[in-house]
Amino acid sequence: MTVLLEANIELSMVGSRCKTTRQPTRRSSGNADEPATDVSRKALSAVMHEKADSRQGMLALAEAGVDDKAIGLFIGCSVYTVRRWICRGVQTDDLTDLPRSGCPAMYAEEIALKVVAFYCQTRPLPGCGRWTLTWAAAHLAAHPAQIGVSPGRSTIHRILRNNSLKPHLSSYFLQITDPNFFPKMEHLLVLYKNPPTNLFFFDECPGIQILKRLTPDLRTEDVKKRLEEFEYIRNGTMDVFAFLTHADGQVYAECHANHETSTFLSVFRRHVAQWPSTEKLHYVMDNLSCHRCYSFCQLVAELSDVQCPPEKNLDSQEKRSEWLQSKNKRIVIHFTPFHGSWLNWGEIWFGIMGRKVLGESFGGADALKAAFESFVEQWNVLLAHPFCWSYDGEGLHEKAVTRFTAMLRDSAGEFDLRILTKMLMLMTNLLNDYFSSVPDPIWAQFVAAVSLKYEIIADLIERENGPQRKAKAEQALTAFKISLNRRIDQRVAA
Repeated sequence: MTVLLEANIELSMVGSRCKTTRQPTRRSSGNADEPATDVSRKALSAVMHEKADSRQGMLALAEAGVDDKAIGLFIGCSVYTVRRWICRGVQTDDLTDLPRSGCPAMYAEEIALKVVAFYCQTRPLPGCGRWTLTWAAAHLAAHPAQIGVSPGRSTIHRILRNNSLKPHLSSYFLQITDPNFFPKMEHLLVLYKNPPTNLFFFDECPGIQILKRLTPDLRTEDVKKRLEEFEYIRNGTMDVFAFLTHADGQVYAECHANHETSTFLSVFRRHVAQWPSTEKLHYVMDNLSCHRCYSFCQLVAELSDVQCPPEKNLDSQEKRSEWLQSKNKRIVIHFTPFHGSWLNWGEIWFGIMGRKVLGESFGGADALKAAFESFVEQWNVLLAHPFCWSYDGEGLHEKAVTRFTAMLRDSAGEFDLRILTKMLMLMTNLLNDYFSSVPDPIWAQFVAAVSLKYEIIADLIERENGPQRKAKAEQALTAFKISLNRRIDQRVAA
């Protein structure tokens, strides 16, 4: 191993390029009528140089006395390949590939890029739909002038595969829209790193459907999995309220037929009653309206043995949230950011519970309640454990700017004005307080997208009929322009 490390240092000029040989390279493929261009030839030449550097690295490591197997692991190839090129290096200084049989590459890089652009950036139906390989090949065969060629299904598939593109796949994501998302997130992360003695995560899962399959599950010898009947009967819904304890992962939970404010207040009161009145309690929860209502403020004041401010002094959710978060009382509430409920550890436990319980068939509310309560009991006895939280928010600032840039560039005219207003306010706060957390190239792309789509943004605001919504959007845009221009002037002056 020492020899390998010494040889690695000795190969500082070629070692970094040796590692890149494992990365897939983009091959140009083409049509018989379209010869490969100089661009594709240069790309091929670069690949050949990388291969030659890798082979030189094998020879240098072998001369340093490194074992063939170790060389293979370091370079990323088989022992047979290592031995073959060592033998070749002894015989000749030429480490390039020998001439190969077969036809040369026929698709130009430009044509491959056109295929990618067509498949990934256009839609088969007006404003909707996604191409399939067969559909795209048939469309291009019928309209060859669209990109200049009509590649077949397998050719389209090969081009997408070579570029690691899978546009037929999709997954959900939650866009950050809270203008104060990052200060709120930082508050929670600090809380998790230095947790108080009594920290609880409250969450609720409303509207759980109680489904009864028409037939019992079936197990067969031929299919090594459980078979479930597709059709089911709905037997109402159930709401679950749960408190996860930070210290040991224990859970206190209740099932109810609704999640009205009165139900939430009763559940919260019962949980607080389990702890001595002298102990301070901290709760993390989301921004549901009943979590920030005046009735909840009254309950927290009562349980904290303090005077609740008059309702006229807490006449907005922002004021009530601020009072609930104040630390000068027994019970302190910590709210997650909007669209940031994933920062609540209770979500983790609900995910576990859902996989263990909610996928079953239940004949009614009593059956689901019995199964849920049994799971909570077994969780607390057998499975409960402190959760380990390692997320620190690194890279999220950059991701927020990158996603908004992509949305502006690709579909600025499709924004809902309320979301656009919040996004402008979020970007303003990022420019003012977290500018260094986002790399300069990302900001440059963002500025370019804003400049390109500014008229569309202004037109969206101008066409808004609601006076209050329009005024708020105009204020957000003005504040954003001031912050952006200030940062641009600072960069120019620097």
